[in-house]
Amino acid sequence: MQYQINNTTIAFVNGDITEMDTDAIVNAANAQLILGGGVAGAIRKKGGPAIQAECKEIGGTIVGGAVMTGGGSLKARYVIHAVGPRNGEGDEELKLQNATENSLKSADGHKLHSIAFPAISAGIFGFPVDRCADVMITTTLQYVKNNSTNLNRIIFCLYDDDTLDVFESAAGRLIGD
Repeated sequence: MQYQINNTTIAFVNGDITEMDTDAIVNAANAQLILGGGVAGAIRKKGGPAIQAECKEIGGTIVGGAVMTGGGSLKARYVIHAVGPRNGEGDEELKLQNATENSLKSADGHKLHSIAFPAISAGIFGFPVDRCADVMITTTLQYVKNNSTNLNRIIFCLYDDDTLDVFESAAGRLIGD
């Protein structure tokens, strides 16, 4: 499923984000930028040690923040490490909105044309997938509508059919059929 908003295509796919052929992929990171499990672990495994080495040099970022490293051995040239909230820590929706928007700003600031997002915070951080979809899609729509952006392709790359269904349903409601 995909939508055209201004000059940007927003698409929803089921797949492995480490295989995305985009300028950047987004890592659902922790604040210490340690590539452990989940999306981060898959990125570490396929991208090689250079990504973790760059993360170590950066040292970390805040919840809601996003920092960029090279893509190592990945198809994507860059990884944007976005720190989403842990469910129950407070202000989760605002923090997820910031992580999404800061990822888009980072990509734009580097004049990238394509980016792929996972469902930030919906894995081991326990944030409900339906709320994640609403926040990430709404934030992306607002960004694309309100900013002159280099991004002509924004992909939500979701790891299973159930998560894809939730995101596609939210997109239908928020963007329209």
